[in-house]
Amino acid sequence: MDINRIQRELAEAQGRFSSVQLYPTNDGKVYAKAALQTSQNNTYVVSVRFSENYPNEMPRVFIEAPPITNAPHRYQTGHICYLHPSMWNPGTHNLGFVIWRAAKWLSKYEVWRVKGRWPGASLQH
Repeated sequence: MDINRIQRELAEAQGRFSSVQLYPTNDGKVYAKAALQTSQNNTYVVSVRFSENYPNEMPRVFIEAPPITNAPHRYQTGHICYLHPSMWNPGTHNLGFVIWRAAKWLSKYEVWRVKGRWPGASLQH
């Protein structure tokens, strides 16, 4: 985990998402947390969990609050599918990109709740 890179990415992400912050974990790592408001004026808290191999491995994003259950495009461990793993590019993707994709996932989630279908394309994996 490249903590110096994460700290630089945090500073950049805070220019677009004012509520994003880093928090320490019990094992000496860090994770990010942000509050995101959708176009429907609902607020969600997301956490971005970095792997030991970050930035070469994409982070996992969890919706912390309010709880989301039975939604599509989520893994069995509960993190959301905001990007197909084969599309992750450590040279261009960063924390701000991940938070933006999480916000996009939340917007699609709200459409799914109302209309019963997930908008946009999806890839099997």
